[in-house]
Amino acid sequence: MAKRSSIQFVCGHCGAVHSKWAGRCDACGEWNTLVEESAGPSSRAGQAKAVKGRLNLVHLDGASAPPPRVMTGIAEFDRVLGGGLVPGSAVLVGGDPGIGKSTLMLQATCALARSGRQVLYVSGEEAVDQLRLRARRLDLQAPTLDLAASINVSEIAGTLEQERSREAAHEVVVIDSIQTMWLDSVESAPGSVAQVRACAFELIRLAKTQGFALILIGHVTKEGALAGPRVLEHMVDAVMYFEGDRGHQFRILRAAKNRFGATDEIGVFAMTDTGLAEVPNPSALFLAERRGNIAGSAVFAGLEGTRPVLLEIQALLSPKAGDGAARRSVIGWDAGRLNMLLAVLDTRCGLKLSGMDVFLNIAGGLRVTEPAADLAVAAALTSAATGVPTSGGAAYFGEIGLSGEVRQVPQADLRLREAGKLGFDSAVLPRRIAASGKKTRPPENLALREIGHLGDLVSAFVPPGEKG
Repeated sequence: MAKRSSIQFVCGHCGAVHSKWAGRCDACGEWNTLVEESAGPSSRAGQAKAVKGRLNLVHLDGASAPPPRVMTGIAEFDRVLGGGLVPGSAVLVGGDPGIGKSTLMLQATCALARSGRQVLYVSGEEAVDQLRLRARRLDLQAPTLDLAASINVSEIAGTLEQERSREAAHEVVVIDSIQTMWLDSVESAPGSVAQVRACAFELIRLAKTQGFALILIGHVTKEGALAGPRVLEHMVDAVMYFEGDRGHQFRILRAAKNRFGATDEIGVFAMTDTGLAEVPNPSALFLAERRGNIAGSAVFAGLEGTRPVLLEIQALLSPKAGDGAARRSVIGWDAGRLNMLLAVLDTRCGLKLSGMDVFLNIAGGLRVTEPAADLAVAAALTSAATGVPTSGGAAYFGEIGLSGEVRQVPQADLRLREAGKLGFDSAVLPRRIAASGKKTRPPENLALREIGHLGDLVSAFVPPGEKG
């Protein structure tokens, strides 16, 4: 006789299983993440039974054709995917509530349906009439797009299994959202760790066996991480985050994991009255409202995935109010890195900024994570401290160390070409020391100023002896 179902506790952050409840998960160290669920019956005889089989062994030097792609018709989405959807793949798209995940997926599925693809959009959060109203509001027309409102994975799987024998089986399936799905064989509520894991496994299994591309829309926690067990991100082939500030019109689709393309690739969209519009040249749009000859502003030649992006970095300094600590307010950049950079400017370059309130902003709502922004931030801070504007036609990039040295950053060619394409006439960058001894060639009419120490940058704004 099989044993009775027992109770186990699963961590919602890492998926580790515990025999009893505890306030802290021993595997990942997170607090208050253990959720109770029932464990199915186990059979020692079944576990002890040996499994016979043989692996299909192949050699590394064999040839494999690249996977076929299904173009969605939205170039920015296809770019982040690595060239389009791969049949049999599973893509997880997460983002804050109301950021535009469902809107983007509805636009993509309508574009696919208009191109003759068989597409199914299953919503567990909205009724079919609500989806139709949204499509009319966005002026989307796709008469052949199949819609369904259900949270029962068994019904969804049954429908897809029945259509497998048809010649016109679905090629793309969208589930909105995975946290609302429910599997009757799991004894827990929708959204629990067990349900999310089991529903995702069943849907991904169907996608792999039947060959359709699966897109799962996921919720995020208040920290910005995907809700549900961590194993969910390991099960899918690509994980994408839809980012953006509701106060800005720009939305960024960023690939955090992609088995069929580059990671950290981004797609840029603008939220309009008729939905999300593609931004093929984000650099020009991010710099469209920039005003030259303003102290505290510098242009950063950044890189997001394989795409160069030029952004404006704004800095504002004001005398500290009261006897408390100086304020450090940062939007779009790492606050710890700003404090490090202020300490380097104070200690290595003689700029006395410890008694100033510092406000730093990445214009446009994009969040910058690469260290190459150090030099542009330093230029904006130095310009704000001295009141001397940066050159309106200059772009900056480079990493700064604790001793004030300016270090090289990858893909300098792409950054320089993007600056030259947008009409910039100069660039401030680290000294180029190539391993092969061959330096990169800048675009024509783009003058380069190579610096090795942060003091060389500061000296362009204030002569020696006048610092502080």
